[in-house]
Amino acid sequence: MPYHLQFGEADRLRIRFALSPMWETHAAVRVLARPRQQGYHLPWLRRIRQAEGGLDLGPLHLLMPQHGHSPDFLYPPPLGPAATFEEELAAVRRTDPALVHDDLARALADTPGAAESAEGRRLLADPADAIRRLADLLEAAHDVLVAPDWPRLRALLEADVAYHSRRLADGGMERLLAELHPAFGWDAETATLVVDYRGEHVRALDGQGLVLMPSVFTWPDVVSGFDPPWQPTVVYPARGIGGLWTAPRDRTPDALARLLGRHRADVLCALDEPAGTTALAHRLGLAPSSVSAHLSVLRDAGLLTSRRYGHQVLYERTPLGIALATPPSTG
Repeated sequence: MPYHLQFGEADRLRIRFALSPMWETHAAVRVLARPRQQGYHLPWLRRIRQAEGGLDLGPLHLLMPQHGHSPDFLYPPPLGPAATFEEELAAVRRTDPALVHDDLARALADTPGAAESAEGRRLLADPADAIRRLADLLEAAHDVLVAPDWPRLRALLEADVAYHSRRLADGGMERLLAELHPAFGWDAETATLVVDYRGEHVRALDGQGLVLMPSVFTWPDVVSGFDPPWQPTVVYPARGIGGLWTAPRDRTPDALARLLGRHRADVLCALDEPAGTTALAHRLGLAPSSVSAHLSVLRDAGLLTSRRYGHQVLYERTPLGIALATPPSTG
């Protein structure tokens, strides 16, 4: 049965996007145990395999059933549009143990034998200890699996948000929801977002609106089903993950490099999607201060525009910048 997220009048005005390094950590841990989800991420898997072997992810995997509930308190919807992992981890550590037992029990019940296992019994016996141990595991997993690549991941996620924000502005909410993923459908008669997903979940948004959260490691699935008191949220695969782990190519035309200078031209050509200074510096192997200076010159020359997203300033090519960065056709 599909999920049904029911909109009221106020909810239509309260759709927002957000990113979550905590969610990416959860999804990355899940990918390690799901061959079906590994295809796009093989370069990442090869690189982290040795370090990942030093992590004991058993308790987290026990709470990630193949089909069913994962504990909401461990991977709550993000606190804001661009919360840090440290802020999200602190929120997990502050979870009231009284909320945790039932959340854990639901997840364990969806994997046969999990609740009766030694680890399952330990988690259920002491929810406060479970919070501490699981938060420590998430912190270790984040440091190994996500943190080294976070600038690259964040750049892709921010580019997705920038793209879909424009689509929302151009076509409105109903058109955006229909375009985000094939599993999404909009029932105009009942003002309901229908998500074709395993299980059954019905939730009235009740004025809380909806958070739309792109994810790198969630592909090919969409995820929803967050229950009160958690913010209604839908997680969907970010655009562009097919090229995420591809080594940067030298796509800067020689003529453009002679015109602008090699590094400045590289910065312009690297902006296929909106990105910030740190992400570009990481991608190009340049100092952030150097990239920042090049971005300022390119913007002043009318080749880029900039806008603020959370704590980041994202840069995007103007039509003139796109024309300069596109190699002339040889056909």
